[in-house]
Parts: sequence; structure tokens; C-alpha cells
Amino acid sequence: MSEDTVYANLKFQDSDKKEEIQKSDKCEGKGSSAASHSQHKTVMILSLLCLLRFIGMVIIGGIFYATSETEMIKSNQLQSFSEELQRNVSLQLTQNLNNTKKIKNLSAMLQNIATELCRELVNKHPEHKCKPCPKGSQWYKDSCYSEVSGHATWQQSVMFCSSQNASLLKVKNKDVLEFIKSKKLWGYWLALSPRKDHTNYETLSEKMFLSEEFEGSTYDLYTMYCGYIDGVCVYYTKCTDQRRIMCEKPASKVQVESVLNGFPDGSL
Repeated sequence: MSEDTVYANLKFQDSDKKEEIQKSDKCEGKGSSAASHSQHKTVMILSLLCLLRFIGMVIIGGIFYATSETEMIKSNQLQSFSEELQRNVSLQLTQNLNNTKKIKNLSAMLQNIATELCRELVNKHPEHKCKPCPKGSQWYKDSCYSEVSGHATWQQSVMFCSSQNASLLKVKNKDVLEFIKSKKLWGYWLALSPRKDHTNYETLSEKMFLSEEFEGSTYDLYTMYCGYIDGVCVYYTKCTDQRRIMCEKPASKVQVESVLNGFPDGSL
């Protein structure tokens, strides 16, 4: 083969390669352009999504802030209302307490007036219905004194008075001492503890009853001595002897209605 032929073939081959390279470059350019366009759309979509997300977050933040502000206002209003309510309740309680004290004071005053008026009525009419003591008994200060007919031993007397929710006669203070002396009682058992030894008479005094606490069933009364009153003196005798009985019990409260209503016939 001649050198010209060889050269021509090589030239032709080089020409074909160039043409293929140019075609290849053209294809790659088109492919690169399409890929770039696709990437651009993706970037745009992502950017739009990010923008929408940002806008959504701003809106949510705005709603949250507005809601928080509203709730804060409501909370402050509720707190103010609660404090005002507490002040009103405290003021009302104070007023109620003052009113209660006034009512108690007025009630006590009315009770005292009713009691004093009842005493005046009982002085005129011993069995007036306002009397806070059992029928037939005597009312003095805050106690009722009832004489019992007949005689009994000291223990029997204690048991009888106890059955009436009362106790044997005793002197609690100087006022009662003067009242008992004024009655000039003779031969009445007293609420004094039995003694083992016989004792000479003593002058009646409230001091004799200061530490007296006894239970009749705890003594061997057949060998002991019990006290009784004769005038202004206290004597001791065998507890099994029989003496007279006077029971004492606390007086009930005077009922205001009983004072106001008077006797059944309407008179006082």
C-alpha cells in the first residue's frame, strides 16, 4: 500500500473521530442543560417549602403569642377576682363574727334580765311557771334545794339524791353559807366524807366542803361517823343512824318565754 493511501485513511479516521467527539459534546451539553434545569426546579421547590414552613412557623408563633397574651390577661383577671373575693369573704366573716358577739352579748343580757324578773315573780308566786327548779323546791342563786319527807341513813340519803341528779346538802361559798344559816335546818345530813373517829361539833363553814369528794359505797359505814347540820353547827353520828334529807341540784336556765307568758290566766 502506498504512503498516500495510508495518509488518506488516517486523515479520514481522524475526521470521523472529530465528528464523533463533536456529536458527543453536543449530547453532553444537552444532558447537562436538562440536569441543570431539573436541579433548578428542585431548588425552587425546596426554597418554596422552606418559605412556607417559615411562614407557617411565624403564623403559629403569632397565634401562640396572641393566645398566651389572652391567657395571661384572663389569669390576671382571675387572680384579681380571687383576691377581691377573698377580701369580701374576710370582711363578711369579720362582720359575722362581730354580729355573733353582739348577739351573744344581747342574749346574755336578755337572759340576765329574764332571770332577775323571774326571781321577782317567784318571790311573789313561789310556783310561777318561770321557776327553773322542780315544784316544791327552793331556788337560790344557781341551785335548787329540795327537802325530802321522812328520814334515812346517810348512804340511803346519798343514793336518793343521786337518783334525782342531785347531791346531799353542801356549802359552796359564803353566799350559800348565809342562805343555809337563814333556813335554820336541824338534823339534815351533809355532803361530808364519813370519818372513822367521832368528832366534836364544828361551826358550819364553806371551808369544810372544799376538798370533799366521796362515794357512799366505798366505806364501811357501820363503823363510821357522818356529819349533819343543827342550826349553825355540824355534829357527827353513826352513818347508820337516820336523819332528814335535803338534796341540791343546779338550776336550769330561766326560759324567757315563760317569763313573758306569765300564768295561764295571763297575769304576772
